[in-house]
Amino acid sequence: MQQEENTQIWTKRFISLFLINISVFFVFYGLVTTLPLYAIGILHQTDKEAGLLLSSFLLSAIIVRPFSGKLLDVFGKKKLLVLSIVGYFVCTVLYLLIDPFGLLLGLRFIQGIFFSIITTAVSSLAADIVPKSRKGAGLGYFAMSTNLAVVIGPFVGLLLIQYSSFNVLFIVMSICVLAGGLLAISVNTDDLPQPAHQGKLTFTFGDLLERRALPVAAIASLVAFAYASVLSFLSVYAQQKDLMAIASVFYAVFAASMLITRPYTGKLYDTKGAQYVIIPGIILFAIGLVMLAFVSGPVLFLAAAIFVGFGYGAVTTSLQALAVQSTAHTRSGYATATYFTMFDLGIALGSYILGIVAVQAGYASVYLTGAGVLVVVFIVYLLRLAKIKAKNVVHI
Repeated sequence: MQQEENTQIWTKRFISLFLINISVFFVFYGLVTTLPLYAIGILHQTDKEAGLLLSSFLLSAIIVRPFSGKLLDVFGKKKLLVLSIVGYFVCTVLYLLIDPFGLLLGLRFIQGIFFSIITTAVSSLAADIVPKSRKGAGLGYFAMSTNLAVVIGPFVGLLLIQYSSFNVLFIVMSICVLAGGLLAISVNTDDLPQPAHQGKLTFTFGDLLERRALPVAAIASLVAFAYASVLSFLSVYAQQKDLMAIASVFYAVFAASMLITRPYTGKLYDTKGAQYVIIPGIILFAIGLVMLAFVSGPVLFLAAAIFVGFGYGAVTTSLQALAVQSTAHTRSGYATATYFTMFDLGIALGSYILGIVAVQAGYASVYLTGAGVLVVVFIVYLLRLAKIKAKNVVHI
């Protein structure tokens, strides 16, 4: 009976962290979808200027993320989680009051700071409470919260601005963040291992990045680079292909594919090893991107969503679990911060470089380039696997 309790994943606080993550990413994806429309339609900005709303948000997240591991150690994961959600909530409320576009960009930058700390803290806490023997399954289940937000955020956001107003949207999102904050207060962290810290902010390389997690995080950055082709350019590509009517369905199928496979990939990770999930995941992801490059109708378009969802979901959660498991339990915050820093950097670079590819060679080339990057990921991972096996490391 005790053994069963020790391996239980869906505890009260895991569910609380799961719901907190949904509330935060619900706002993130809802605003990513609707703020460009707000900037263009209400604030009368250009498409290029509207694109800066995401760039400024990601920029601050990338800058702050390396420092978040040490910040969590110094101030405590729960305390910083609650304080950051308060800041995130205030920023969400301020969308109701701020009209000048320059101030809106500044607000996005500040909100990105709180977002980076929240996501590092909540993911690190989830990694801490998941049983060691079920790390792959537990983090896979936790990632489902982000997958749900991918669908719920844009769907609710577009629905609210279509049938109501942007102010109602901002109020609903503020209430959602507030609910997440109340849940964060209720999470008990007293039994979790406390890292030894000095109680003051002094930064070394080890305080910014976890060396042992860096190789896995670097691989994740290449995966994120390829994912940027879907995150940043799919709607424009769908419009070019006269598939805009089912673009939202693509994201729903994409998220459903990830959700369906999570329990199985997590169990496979824990029982067989990461390579049994990551290698097929890379192949499926690459196939999905190639299918997008040659899409000519809705059937192939949605089939690509299935392959991308299966592959991307399997690879990213497995790499995150590997990053956390590569270091000491008390360094989970640093490993998580390192992983997300490299992942965010991959998306930012991918959005920029693939944007140049789109202008020079067209959007089909964007997806072929993404697939090519995944071939590089495949080779790099196999080389890493061979190196670890040569050192007689059993768990990969």
